[in-house]
Amino acid sequence: MIWSEFKSSLESNSPPRCSPLLTALWWDKKGRWEKSHIIAQDIYTKEGSWVHAYLHRKEGDTWNADYWYGKAGKSRPSINLDKEWESLVKHFLDQ
Repeated sequence: MIWSEFKSSLESNSPPRCSPLLTALWWDKKGRWEKSHIIAQDIYTKEGSWVHAYLHRKEGDTWNADYWYGKAGKSRPSINLDKEWESLVKHFLDQ
């Protein structure tokens, strides 16, 4: 799947066939933060922690976000949330 296909899939009512991390990000963009969080918190990898961190940053829970960024080996970015979401999606699409 490529970026444009993923973006177009947001017009659908269900996520495309993709990794759990991309599915979590898809649900987040659809306004389903809790559904996204449930998926991300059950992925026990650095990548799962990275998405989990982004979600807590979006929630406004900076302390919790920083904890998860640390687990992911990342620092909290200074870019806006939309840019971070896009960079996460593009990163996971490239894997």
